Amino acid sequence: MSAPVRPAAAAEAGPVTELIATAFARLAATSYLVPAAADRHRVMVDNFRIFVDHAVEHGRIEVVGEDAAPVAAAVWFPRTVPLPEPDDYDRRLVAACGEWTERFRVLDTLFEKHHPAEPHHHLAFLAVHPSHQNAGLGSTLLRHHHARLGPDVPAYLEASSSRSRALYTRHGYQSREPFHLPDGTPFWPMWRPAGSPV
Repeated sequence: MSAPVRPAAAAEAGPVTELIATAFARLAATSYLVPAAADRHRVMVDNFRIFVDHAVEHGRIEVVGEDAAPVAAAVWFPRTVPLPEPDDYDRRLVAACGEWTERFRVLDTLFEKHHPAEPHHHLAFLAVHPSHQNAGLGSTLLRHHHARLGPDVPAYLEASSSRSRALYTRHGYQSREPFHLPDGTPFWPMWRPAGSPV
């Protein structure tokens, strides 16, 4: 039996942000973005919070887990309509990232350059707490949202590891040519055509 998926409440923005930062802690991209291990978690939490707050207003956050204690989360943005930039983005980015701001701007530029123009839903983050990984929760969240898309809406994401790329491939995403951070860390743009089987 699949774990129940529910929309996150606005008050859960903090726990969702903490979950994403914890789940992404060991990614190669995270080490590039914040080379100082002692600062990494704090900076990533503050950076992810910008996008989680934005999703509360303009996207959809779907979670698994009890109220205020999600163990898995998917953060989606419907790019079927024009999407504004996060409020006060430049100031918040500098406040969150400090001396590492330019590294995050490099990532932003790469993401923007490779983002498709066609209308779609964008999976910004899929995170499962390390204590709950390998239990199918990521797949549960993907299937749930894919079922909502119906036959006419494609989906897009940027996979940050070969492991996550394999997961997304199993769910109908097609890998495009990777792009790389300045240190060589790859991201794989992935596109799920409209009407793909759930």
